[in-house]
Amino acid sequence: MSGRQQGKLLEHFVAGTTARAAALLIGVQANTAIYFYQRVRQLIASKLPSYELSGEVDADECYFGGVRKGKRGRAAAGKVPVFGLLKRGGHVVAALIPNAKSKTLTLQYPSTAHHPRAGSAR
Repeated sequence: MSGRQQGKLLEHFVAGTTARAAALLIGVQANTAIYFYQRVRQLIASKLPSYELSGEVDADECYFGGVRKGKRGRAAAGKVPVFGLLKRGGHVVAALIPNAKSKTLTLQYPSTAHHPRAGSAR
């Protein structure tokens, strides 16, 4: 992909254009644009500050996605599980997770599962 195409994709990313629509406008494959958008998101996330949460922290998982026919809840197709931590009166940290099983969550956030800080609710 040329530098000009990358620049145009970046412009569309900032403007909020979907990757598929940007691919059609620029003349690249949809998967190329999707991959480029993912890499930009990863780069942005790597530059964000990390937060250490202490005190009272709430943890919960939820599922995002459109309304679909068929199964509901955890087994619904097309739903994306998201795990979140909320410091009361402070920051919220959320992450996409592959599933909401306790083993996944303890591997992703081991300090919250095994070693809560003093004063934290468990």
